Amino acid sequence: MPARFGPEGNDTPAAGSEKDRRLFVYNGGFLTQRRVRRILQLSGHSLHLGLPRKSDAVAVWGQSPTAHRGLRIAARRGVPVVRVEDAFLRSLHPGREGAPPLGLLIDRSGVHFDSAQPSDLERLLATHPLDDTALLDRARGAIARMREDHLTKYTAFDPAAEVPPPGYVLVIDQTRGDAAVTLSGADRNRFLEMLVFAQEEHPGARVVIKTHPETLRGYRQGHYGPEDCTDRITLLRDPVSPWALMEGAVGVYTVSSQLGFEAILAGHRPRVFGQPFYAGWGLTQDEFPVQRRQRRLTRAQLFAAAMILYPVWYDPYRDAVCPLETALEALAAQTRAWREDRAGWVACGMRLWKRKSLQAFFGQQRPVIFDDSLRASEGRHRMVWAGKAEPGQPDIARVEDGFLRSRGLGAELVPPLSLVCDDLGIYYDPSRPSRLEAWIAARADLRPDQRARARALIDRLCALGLSKYNVGGAADLEGLPDGRRILVPGQVEDDASILTGAGGVRTNLALLQAAREAHPEAVILYKPHPDVETGLRKGAIAAEGMGTRVLPHADPVALLGAVDEVWTMTSLLGFEALLRGVPVITMGCPFYAGWGLTEDRGEVPPRRRARVDIEGLVHAALIDYPRYLDPVTGLPCPVEVAVDRLATGRLPHPGVGNRLLSKLQGLMASRSQLWRGRSGRD
Repeated sequence: MPARFGPEGNDTPAAGSEKDRRLFVYNGGFLTQRRVRRILQLSGHSLHLGLPRKSDAVAVWGQSPTAHRGLRIAARRGVPVVRVEDAFLRSLHPGREGAPPLGLLIDRSGVHFDSAQPSDLERLLATHPLDDTALLDRARGAIARMREDHLTKYTAFDPAAEVPPPGYVLVIDQTRGDAAVTLSGADRNRFLEMLVFAQEEHPGARVVIKTHPETLRGYRQGHYGPEDCTDRITLLRDPVSPWALMEGAVGVYTVSSQLGFEAILAGHRPRVFGQPFYAGWGLTQDEFPVQRRQRRLTRAQLFAAAMILYPVWYDPYRDAVCPLETALEALAAQTRAWREDRAGWVACGMRLWKRKSLQAFFGQQRPVIFDDSLRASEGRHRMVWAGKAEPGQPDIARVEDGFLRSRGLGAELVPPLSLVCDDLGIYYDPSRPSRLEAWIAARADLRPDQRARARALIDRLCALGLSKYNVGGAADLEGLPDGRRILVPGQVEDDASILTGAGGVRTNLALLQAAREAHPEAVILYKPHPDVETGLRKGAIAAEGMGTRVLPHADPVALLGAVDEVWTMTSLLGFEALLRGVPVITMGCPFYAGWGLTEDRGEVPPRRRARVDIEGLVHAALIDYPRYLDPVTGLPCPVEVAVDRLATGRLPHPGVGNRLLSKLQGLMASRSQLWRGRSGRD
């Protein structure tokens, strides 16, 4: 399973069996679109100008207006033609707006939307066994993943955008002159005929015509217009989620749109008036059937061929071909960032050194405005650093470091790889619900693909020894007596997680005393907090006099492999212990308490009723809740990329100014209220 989210190869697309073939091109797009060139190169092709030899091939872009050039030369030179098209999941925006594709369809037999001759995709659908259980499970998981995050060919829309009330018939428009339309023999008359069928076959039902995205943007004209509307027929021009649109439809009508394919994935049996690749396999009602297509397929089989086996997917973070799942998560991460940031942000309570990172995370669509008065909203969302939020402050998101942050401490001004932006509360404050709580409750039941992804992430974190700060150190356990070993992680005593989440035990000394009282014969190991060790934060104690072994500068994650139990107030080390199967006793109320995974001696809100396993907790805390930014490409990324960067050390480091400021903060640690607000980073 981990390979599906990493750089290790791709599935075996039909178009990728021949390697190192020279492709001659006569369309400028092949030369100007860097991503297209790179995917072809990674697929074993090199692009050339001039005239091909017998061992070469000609590449053309689908059935584009310039394809005839390459077709003519290929015919004259007697060489094969390779047709290239965008994959069915492409990007946030159309290619006309400069967005690079997430994958390509590289076909040596034909083109998938031309039924005049079988394409590689049709051959897959007709002849591939498509009976491998693992493959079909992957297909079902990917369909569910696309539905969950409303992923489609172009994803720059708001999933919450209003769609018509349920009970309508959906008629899908396409652009005039599109090859997928003309090769199906369709024109405006065919689209008008389809509209008549939609009304006759659903008497009394409302009819909604969905306009094509490129028509909406003014690039190309559609087949329907206001003149086709009546009291019963309406045009839907707004960008909406196809998944939400399919949800309310009682019937779907299309000529050859990709939305017809997605209608099948959503559970419909669309009425098809063309000959697209998905018609003829028993999943559609075909007005013009392709006689050679006689096989009957399931939705999972159709998806497996069209989305897993046929395309060549690209991983923009590792610059490699990759499985569908890796490409899906890349698109999901970039789509999430666009959807959350498109209206822009105005931020308050953000210290100067953090602003560059916040701008990189949240300002790629519209620059973040930093204004502590929050007056310059202009319809923007509002955010505040969580430790500086006022109690009960409405309509404002709270920002904090994520749980896989960096190599180095936040107090040393090391930029973060992950941030959380919580619109309900903040994870370390149990006095009110947080978005993380909602995610944890929602992950009480995981799909098989979600469980496998979370388990792969846990295994990798444990194998690599990764944690929040990754400051290193050693597990110095030389000379320890035999017996039960209990690890007590120290915390920053004025940290917001203590101030809001600790119970009767609120200091490192009290925590050590509680552990010793419960286990008078145990070997208690005390690990001071890194910020306290460096003199940057409050919480230093003289623990040696309590019969406790103090382990300064030790790697706390390395210690977890040598202890029997962890006692903590609210430390994130308790979460990291759970990942490694170490029992955890909580004296406060950290985010991971109350779900049945810990022994809780502090007060836990009664709203935490769901029983969640470790995979569900990890999915919520490390996959769903934070946002990650790849320091190499500058793109929003999934958690697996952040893990890769932590593992390889390809990370940002504080500049000279930040390092000097960090040293100054260390000198002024006793007067920390002068230079920092409270934080929940512990």
